[in-house]
Amino acid sequence: MKTASRLERVFEEGHFAVTTECGPPRGANPEVIRKKGELLRGFVDAVNVTDNQTSVVRMASIASCVMLKEMGLEPIVQMVTRDRNRISLQSDILGAAGLGLNAILCLSGDHQTFGDDPDAKNVFDIDSIQLIELIRMMRDEGKFPSGKEIDGPPKLFIGAACNPFAEPFEIRPIRLAKKVDAGVEFIQTQCIYNLERFETFMDAVRKLGLHEQIKIMAGVTPLKSAGMAKFMKKNVAGMDIPDEVIKRMADTPKEEQAAKGIEICVESIRRLRQVEGIAGVHVMAIEWEKKVPEIVEKAGLLPRPEVSV
Repeated sequence: MKTASRLERVFEEGHFAVTTECGPPRGANPEVIRKKGELLRGFVDAVNVTDNQTSVVRMASIASCVMLKEMGLEPIVQMVTRDRNRISLQSDILGAAGLGLNAILCLSGDHQTFGDDPDAKNVFDIDSIQLIELIRMMRDEGKFPSGKEIDGPPKLFIGAACNPFAEPFEIRPIRLAKKVDAGVEFIQTQCIYNLERFETFMDAVRKLGLHEQIKIMAGVTPLKSAGMAKFMKKNVAGMDIPDEVIKRMADTPKEEQAAKGIEICVESIRRLRQVEGIAGVHVMAIEWEKKVPEIVEKAGLLPRPEVSV
């Protein structure tokens, strides 16, 4: 199912895709989003806009995406099931498509206890796999789950996330297969630092033939400091940062650690490009969007392709 997504065209034409992430502000100031958009323009094929990541209240993903769209960028709406029941999800899916947004990333979302409103009631009426199925049905069958027909189905390019490192490690490819069966078309992975283990994961993915059915984007996050690396290894579920990576950061003078983190990130991208089945890279420079152009350029990913939509 072709959509009006620029990212879909990039994949279709055989280019190695580049996406990144943009965190909305903790307020109503639209200039925050616009400044980030200006930093990223011309360096990536699409920009994910997070949906209250880590359960912290921020400007709505859909609203932020519209601002980026008005600037000529391709936004990817992130939508979590944590905060919405299936009625609200269907409504927001239609709203996003109606506003001219062309790509969506389906997520369950971090538990509310991680955020600044830990007593908030979660919803989780459906999970991310069911959300993928819901959007596919609405788009391809032109029907709501109720069976009623949709007057103008949402034409969205459907994506989801994948954590190759969560335990039990052996079921990660199987869980990805479930998302493929549900109708996902592209995947962005969790941050990759343990390249050997990720390559083992991709071996299993290829054995299942999943890389031939969807586009898989390898996720990378530049480390700002050795402290950040240690914190993520200890506190972020499913994060696998090898000791040698932490040592490389720690052995670097503090004032040079940010540059070392970018160097490691660029090295990772170059190696990931050689992995069979990887169709792109997703650069998650958390609240460090200004470094995305430098990473993309040093990794040899410029210029970005011109495609017709």
